[in-house]
Formats: sequence, C-alpha cells, structure tokens
Amino acid sequence: MIDGLTIHQLRCFDAVVSEGSFQAAAEKLRRSQPTISSSVKNLETQLQIKLLDRSGYRVILTEAGRSFHERTRVFLQELAQLRDHAAQLAMGEESELRVVIGDLCPLPEVLGLLRRFFDGCPGTTLHLYFEAISGPWERLFDDEADLILHHIDRTDPRLESIDLFTVQLVPVVAPHFLRFAISRSITPEQMRGYVQCVIRDTARRPAPRSYYLIEGAQSWTVSDQLMKRELILQGMGWGHMPRYLIEQDLRDGCLLDITGRYFKGGQADIVSARYDQNSQEIWVSSTSVGRVPTTVPTRTVPDGVTWRKRGRARKSIASREIRSWMRPVSNPCFPHGSTNLNPRAPSAPLRGRLTGTRER
Repeated sequence: MIDGLTIHQLRCFDAVVSEGSFQAAAEKLRRSQPTISSSVKNLETQLQIKLLDRSGYRVILTEAGRSFHERTRVFLQELAQLRDHAAQLAMGEESELRVVIGDLCPLPEVLGLLRRFFDGCPGTTLHLYFEAISGPWERLFDDEADLILHHIDRTDPRLESIDLFTVQLVPVVAPHFLRFAISRSITPEQMRGYVQCVIRDTARRPAPRSYYLIEGAQSWTVSDQLMKRELILQGMGWGHMPRYLIEQDLRDGCLLDITGRYFKGGQADIVSARYDQNSQEIWVSSTSVGRVPTTVPTRTVPDGVTWRKRGRARKSIASREIRSWMRPVSNPCFPHGSTNLNPRAPSAPLRGRLTGTRER
C-alpha cells in the first residue's frame, strides 16, 4: 500500500500543513501549486487515507492526517540529520569528537571556546573527559582522544598545538595553618612537617615527573582543584593552586601566599593539542609506554632509542577547525592581571619546579 511513497510527496504534505495552504506550500518549495496538489492527492490515494479536509477556506488535517503528519515530521527531521551526517563523512569530518580537559583549565572559559565551535557543527557529537596531570597525554597517545586542552612537552615531535593561556600556580596556606611566621625565606625543611595536598594523576601509567612535592612530606590526594582548594581553606593541608581559583580568597585573607625564595610558584602554558597528522616518523624511547602497533617496522639506534614509523589516520576537518577556534582574542573573564591568562604566552610546559614526586 505504501511501496510507491516518495520523499517529495511527504515534503509537499508537510509544507501544506506547516504553511496552511497549497499556494504557500508551493512558494516555500518553489514548485507550482498544481504540482503540490497532485503530490498530496497521490499520497492520499496510495495510503487510502484522507489526510486533509479541503471543505473549508483553509485546508486542515483530518484526525488520521494529524497522526500521520506527526510521524512524517519525525521522519523528515531524521532524514535531514542523515543527509548532514553523510555530508560530514564525505568532507572527512568526524561524527564524534573526543576532547580531554586538563585539571588546570578554567572550565567556564574553556567550555565557552568549545561552544563556539559546536554552534557551527551541530552534527558532531562531543565526548568530553576530565583528566589530571599526565592523564590527558595518555589518552591522546593511546588514541582515546582527538584533542586535549592541557600543558604539553613542546619538544615532542608527535604533537601540534595552539597556545591558549598561561595559568599561574601559587603556594598557599590557610591563616594560622603554620606554627611560624610567614616570610619569603620559608624552606622546604620547615614545610616537611605539614600535610601537602596533591592532585591524583588519572593516568593508568603515570609519567615520572615532579611538580612541587616535597620529599618526605606527608601528602593527601584529591581528585580535582576545587576539592584541593577546600581542603586548604579548611586548614587540612597546603599546596600550589591556580591563581584564577583563589584570587578572591587571597584578597579576602582566607588564603595566604607563601611565595618566596624557595617556594617560587610557577606557571603552566595551556594549549589545545593533537597528534601532528604530517608526522609519520616518530622518535620514541625504547622504554616508551605509548601504544605502538607491534607490526610497524623498528630499528635500534645508539643510546637505546628505537625508531618507529607509525601511520595514523588523517585527522578530520572537525579536529582542525576546532583548533582554529581555540584562539581567545581577549580574556574578559580574567580581569585581574595576576591571573596572566595570555593567549600569546611563552612556550614552556611547566616552570618553577621543586624536586620530589608530584604535587599540583
């Protein structure tokens, strides 16, 4: 009964309903009125259902027509989405994009940048993840992310990136937390007896790097910067915090800056990064934990370095375009100069380190 239905017939029927008349539907679809009338009449004949009541001044839906039109609109919407998806595939765009936000990123500003991109790519599904310390790098190197918003090792030839901003890291304590007066000459030995709040590395295989942790000091681990801030405010420990998160706390005296000769703080350059699609020959350490197919050719060279040729799929137009959106032209949400959210920041993954394990 419905084998001969066409998409054109359904579009004509929907246009008549939405526009209220055959003439208006003809103008919308840029067809003649007889063509629209004939298409709808043929549709009713094929369905053996009267869809429209033409007895009045304006055509109206019959009860059966109203039910059929509801399904027709759903079908046409899904058809449009299918057409857009096919166009994306033809252009090389990803239907899905996996983005990892690092633990130092200011969420409102970063999500605002992502919104600007996805407003123009409604057909791309976003999978958003939050990772800390070396977690973003691991997801990218294990091909579990298309883009990361984090600090990186700029000497790594596998990565291409765009500078976003710089986050200042400040060592802070709560008032009365220390049993001695705060000065610019506080030493690591003096702080060794105090609990240090530490962000947990979310990587399955954490990178052996050191960020501010004092060797021998007791440390408590937390999952994110907001929880770390709260522990420090409660006087349960001390640690380095992103200045944008504690600017108001510092002004109100709820937290005290202990930056000095030994605790100089630091800064992290946040970038949007992905694999360089043009990089095919990659030098990696023979002890690298990155996932590399066992079938790729390898040859050993001096100093225990192994050469691997790794052919990765070409990154899509969506991946390239989203990086182009990652260029903030101003920093209206960070009005205080001390935050130093600078899209043209100097290139260095993390500066101002202390020896030890990891704290951030």
